[in-house]
Amino acid sequence: MEFRIADTFQSSLGKLNAKEQKAVKTTAFDLQMGLSGNSTQFHKIERAKDPNFWSVRANSDIRLIVHKTAASILLCYVDHHDDAYAWAGRRRIENHPVTGAAQIVEVRELVEDVTIQKPLIADEIPEALPAIFEDLEKDQLLSIGVPEDWLDDVLSADEETFLRVADHLPQEAAEILLEVAGGDVSFLQAVQQSQAAREETSGAEDSGFAHPDAQRRFRVVQDSDALAVALDYPWEKWTVFLHPAQRIFAYRSYNGPARVAGSAGTGKTVVAIHRALALHKKYPENKILLTTFTKTLANAMRVKLERLASAGSPALEKIDVRHLEGVAYELMQKTGQQPNILSLSQLQSFFKYACKQLEIEDFSNGFLLAEWEHVVDAWQLKSWEDYRDVKRLGRKTRIGGAQREKLWSIFDYVWNTISSRNLTTWPSVFSALHGNSAASFNYANIIIDEAQDISVSELKFVAGLVGDKTDGLFFAGDLGQRIFRQPFSWKGLGVDVRGRSNTLKINYRTSHQIRQQADRLLPKEISDLDENEESRKATISLFNSLPPQILVVDDFEDEKSIISDWIKQQVSVGTPASEIGIFVRSEDELPRAKAAIIDAGQNAFKITDKFEENTDAISFGTMHLAKGLEFRSVAVMACDEDVLPQQDRLERVTDASDLAEVYETERHLLYVACTRAREHLLVTGIEPGSEFLEDLENQ
Repeated sequence: MEFRIADTFQSSLGKLNAKEQKAVKTTAFDLQMGLSGNSTQFHKIERAKDPNFWSVRANSDIRLIVHKTAASILLCYVDHHDDAYAWAGRRRIENHPVTGAAQIVEVRELVEDVTIQKPLIADEIPEALPAIFEDLEKDQLLSIGVPEDWLDDVLSADEETFLRVADHLPQEAAEILLEVAGGDVSFLQAVQQSQAAREETSGAEDSGFAHPDAQRRFRVVQDSDALAVALDYPWEKWTVFLHPAQRIFAYRSYNGPARVAGSAGTGKTVVAIHRALALHKKYPENKILLTTFTKTLANAMRVKLERLASAGSPALEKIDVRHLEGVAYELMQKTGQQPNILSLSQLQSFFKYACKQLEIEDFSNGFLLAEWEHVVDAWQLKSWEDYRDVKRLGRKTRIGGAQREKLWSIFDYVWNTISSRNLTTWPSVFSALHGNSAASFNYANIIIDEAQDISVSELKFVAGLVGDKTDGLFFAGDLGQRIFRQPFSWKGLGVDVRGRSNTLKINYRTSHQIRQQADRLLPKEISDLDENEESRKATISLFNSLPPQILVVDDFEDEKSIISDWIKQQVSVGTPASEIGIFVRSEDELPRAKAAIIDAGQNAFKITDKFEENTDAISFGTMHLAKGLEFRSVAVMACDEDVLPQQDRLERVTDASDLAEVYETERHLLYVACTRAREHLLVTGIEPGSEFLEDLENQ
């Protein structure tokens, strides 16, 4: 007999308080241990639409709804007595007549009113809207998993009513319809083709649970350890099975470099991880690189890959999960070199010394650093001719010929100083490896997460490893989360993703309210220099939450008290400490975050680039380290006037374009931090608060 847990059970468990959750978990373990049948635990639900629904008592009021057959026990739902019974009274489990996938189906005739929640569309809805799916046939709807009970409701749905109807549909059907509603019929066609090609299931009682769509919703739990993980970390289930809107991009074959984009929470990293596994399945002998730009993100992806692939899987031997600088460093070591990377403080001192020796006082140190980072070092300009002729992309300050000559004399002096001291820069490392490293690592496929932050030299490097062959390069990123690099043309470097760039539109992680408010920090559309456009207009969240709180308080003590009380409140309603995150702009503000956590009586876990597992403490860290993480509840604190945007960055700016770049990336940082939250978001600052808070708060 198999023991399974449904996503509806995990979701409902998360809404109970800590004491109730403890009782439910104890009961779940008891059920798993007594699979042979301790029938006295089960109570028949007389009014249930499914004869296999039973209730199990967790305490005097909490009831588990269990689907029990001769072949399996499935944990379906948990709630207070009357609500649990009401849930069971409106649902049944059945295999869909066309797809064959097991589904929890809401019985249509028992749903008195489908207007349960407001639609998740911010714009005002005009009257007499046309039906969205009037051109679809019932057979098409059945082929994507719409239950027969709900066919008429879907066909008659308009923009105002569809999302309310979608609440009652199996998730995979709702997601496909969301894609169709957004104008993407190709996805519907692909799903139908895949369904037509799939062999029919065997007809055994539980055969519907073997369908890929069912495996996303119903997880087999092999032992008590696996059950503990499922109950304590239910959010990790989403890394196991892709949603349909993601799967098509992860498993598709591309005849050149390809990219998947999407706003925070649409599952780009999940797609990247599955892309690696899909390529391993297709090319089992290939060595595959799954990479990003920080140790934190790389380590996080490695953990998720290990969860996804079974222990001992050959995929773990063939898929190399590394941060990109680590890859380059190892390659340099293989050539017998030990790169000694130039630090920022060293570079600043070199510029000061060069200007003094050359008796040049025309340029500020901030301007020189920016020109070096974005032009000279980025493009590896090593001669006067190269610098003279380069197009200074993103640099709006006009420089005449005489000024350029003075500037080059400084940069040339710095280059010579770097060389004489046996130092180097990361762009120099990647450039040195470009075209000479393919044989050393022999990567056949490369997947790059957070690709919006890739540098010129890094892009040349990875392109040099695999070229433009089929399925060679795959990028995942979001222009709205660009926080490290100035934009540049990929096409100009020979990496053209036009025609192979797709955007994810469904936000699985972040509630409608949090996503909508965070989006106010960014333009509705963002374009790169190759005219690839990413739009946030059509993005839809799959669930609601309370609106974010944005508070500007009088002083540090007030802020600490508010954050402390908020933490206590989150814990009191059942949120595990490990599902709470606190983020600040920089290392300087970390003591404020830690003080609030300690004041709340909780352990504090500092986020580092090592990505250590945290099970019993509240995480806190900088906004830069927030990338790739998610929590049920997030507080973004210390958003003060002189902290965000960071004062030090503003003071170094002398170029108009640099100022715009600073403001843009600081906005992106706040956006990244806010979108780590799934259900609860609190943003605080000391009076008068960051100017960004007004944008975050106002329509």
